[in-house]
Amino acid sequence: MRASRLSLKNLLRRPGRTAALVLLTAFLALSVFGGSVVVKSLQSGLDSLRARLGADIIVLPGSARSKLDFQQLLLQGTAGAFYMDAGALEKVKEVEGVEVAAPQTFLASLKADCCAVKVQVIGIDPDVDFTVRPWIEQSYTREFGDMDVAVGCRVTAGVGESLRIYDQNCHVVAKLAETGTGLDTAVYCNMDTMKRLLEAAEAKGVSHKITSDDSDDVISAVYVKVKDGYDIEKVMAKLNAHVRKTAAVRARSMFTGAADSLAGISRTVALLAGAVWALAFAILLIAFAMMIAERRREFAVLRLLGTSRRGLSGLILTETALCSLAGGILGVGVAALVVFPFTALIESRLSLPYLTPGVGTVLALAAGTVLATVLIGALASAWAAHRLSRIDPGTTLREGA
Repeated sequence: MRASRLSLKNLLRRPGRTAALVLLTAFLALSVFGGSVVVKSLQSGLDSLRARLGADIIVLPGSARSKLDFQQLLLQGTAGAFYMDAGALEKVKEVEGVEVAAPQTFLASLKADCCAVKVQVIGIDPDVDFTVRPWIEQSYTREFGDMDVAVGCRVTAGVGESLRIYDQNCHVVAKLAETGTGLDTAVYCNMDTMKRLLEAAEAKGVSHKITSDDSDDVISAVYVKVKDGYDIEKVMAKLNAHVRKTAAVRARSMFTGAADSLAGISRTVALLAGAVWALAFAILLIAFAMMIAERRREFAVLRLLGTSRRGLSGLILTETALCSLAGGILGVGVAALVVFPFTALIESRLSLPYLTPGVGTVLALAAGTVLATVLIGALASAWAAHRLSRIDPGTTLREGA
């Protein structure tokens, strides 16, 4: 009888013991695969946000909360709006070292009779924008027409439908690819469309005017690309000195908190996974020691029937591999059912960009997890296999006589 067939019969003959080994290895695989997917998704989300932001410096209104509001808008999709005089754009362009200055204007819609859904509207200048426009062009290469909008993947409106914002009907011309950031819940338009929406919002009592000069011509942020050869920190200092009532911040600083949180989560997951592996390994060692004691007579009979020491070791290793393989597949499957359907909940709880990796990456993580589960089972059973090779069948059977 082949070793694999005999091993399978042995496992089926003791369903309780087999189930315990399978569940133990399944818990190991669940923790490793689930943790790996979450950490990889967070890393992908942060990388996606870096790619979408794409600026060296961001000039914001000088209010104390502007940077926090901006981070919440990017990371969590929190709707908000803050404004500065549009004249700040020209002053930014005058600063030495500025290669491109691209304005954006924000408007938070209301979930009321005037608006179909509550979304963040972002107006861009397609002629100079170098952050959002390349992303939009992946789905829509034509120019925005009057009241045309592109929507993030989590906005319910589809291409060809209308989206009502402050009683203005906007035409959805593109649905954008997922980024795993707050940008997925936003609506994008050109500056002419944004001016109409701002006027409509003003008519509804949602003011965007700046108290100091009551200006109607406003923007929310200026994205700056620094010329090659210029020091970003020095250009940022010049912007802060030259452009009044604004605050220039380095784009990289926007990610500091998110990167620190991701590093903390990664360390926590690694520690938990290590603890689970150590615990699982110890439990498997105990389980195999108990199994050897329980099955000593069985193995002694097999030795008398002509099974070699290597054959006995192969038998126990095969049983372990089958249990570990079943547990690994079960654990990965349960983790997938727990993690993937609740990505939005995980993202909201962590308050960080979260972008599920592609199918190829997920399959690679799953295969690696199953392989690692089988390997740890093999390592734990190797000690048991070594003890089996030292069993003296005659002595064992006489002891049990």
